[in-house]
Amino acid sequence: MPVRKIAAAAVALGAGLLAAACSASSASSTGTAATGVVVAVGAENEYANVIAQIGGKYVRVTAIESNPNTDPHTFEASASVSETVSAAELVVQNGLGYDDFMTSIENAAPSSVRKVINVQHLLGLPDSTPNPHLWYSPATMPAVARAIASDLSSLRPAHAAYFRANLTRFDASLRPWLAALAAFRASYPGTPVATTEPVGDYMLQAAGTSNLTPFGLQADIMNGVDLAPQYVTLEDNLLRQHKVRVFVYNQQVVDSVTASFLATAQRSGIPVVGVYETMPTPGYDYQSWMLAEVQALRKAVAGKVSTERL
Repeated sequence: MPVRKIAAAAVALGAGLLAAACSASSASSTGTAATGVVVAVGAENEYANVIAQIGGKYVRVTAIESNPNTDPHTFEASASVSETVSAAELVVQNGLGYDDFMTSIENAAPSSVRKVINVQHLLGLPDSTPNPHLWYSPATMPAVARAIASDLSSLRPAHAAYFRANLTRFDASLRPWLAALAAFRASYPGTPVATTEPVGDYMLQAAGTSNLTPFGLQADIMNGVDLAPQYVTLEDNLLRQHKVRVFVYNQQVVDSVTASFLATAQRSGIPVVGVYETMPTPGYDYQSWMLAEVQALRKAVAGKVSTERL
C-alpha cells in the first residue's frame, strides 16, 4: 500500500495552538482559582467538546487534534502543544496508544494539581484492546462525562452543583442517539456492511450490523500495513458482488487502496457512509455527530442514499 496521504497543516495548527497555550498559561498563572475557570485540554476534539459541555462557563478548553486532514495515529506534538498540555488542570485523552504523546508531555511536566482522565483506563480496557476508537461506543462518553464532572467538582468545589446539572443535561441529550441505534437494530438486524478501518466499528456493533470486512484487513489499513492481495480481492468482492448493503469509509485518512475501494463501492451502487476520527466542525457537538452517523447509516440501508461527508 502506498504511503498514506496526510495533509499537514503544521504551520496553521502550530500557530493556533501556540495562541491557545499562551492563553492557557496566562490563565493558569494569573489565578484561575480567583475566576473559577479551569484550564482544560481534550486530546481529541470530541473529548474537548464534552469537557466544554460539562464545564460550561467555568472551563477554558483547548482541543489538540481537530484537523480533519490529519491522521491522529501519526500526530506529532509540537512545543506549543506541550505548553498547552502542561498548563492544563484537567486533561482527557483516549489511551490505547492513540495519543501517547499526551502521556509523554504529562510525564515531562508533572503537576500536583492536574487531573488526567485516560479513557482506556476509565473503562478498564487492557492494552491489547484492538480498536482504539472508543468514542463511537455508546458506553464511553457517559462514563467520560461523569469523570469530568467529578474532577471539575474536585478542582472547583464551589461549582459542583453546576457541573452535576450539566452532566444531567448531557446524559439526557444522548437519548436520541441511543434511540436511533435501538431503532436501527430492531428494523435492520444483522445488516451486512463493509469497512475500511475500525473507526466506526463500535457504533456498527451497537446498531446490530454484521461487518463482513475481516478485522485483520481493517487493522492493516489502520496501521499503514500493505494489504495482502487476498484481502484486496475479498473487499472488492464484497462490494462488486453486493454482499454488503453499506460501505463505511474513513474520510479522515485516505490512500490509493482505500480510494480504490471507495470507487468500487460507487460503481457497484453500494451506498457509502463516511466516519471520522475527530469530530467534524463546525456544526456538530458530540451528540449530534453520533446521531448524524446513525441517521446516515439508516438512509444508506433504507434508501440507498450515500452520506460520504457529514
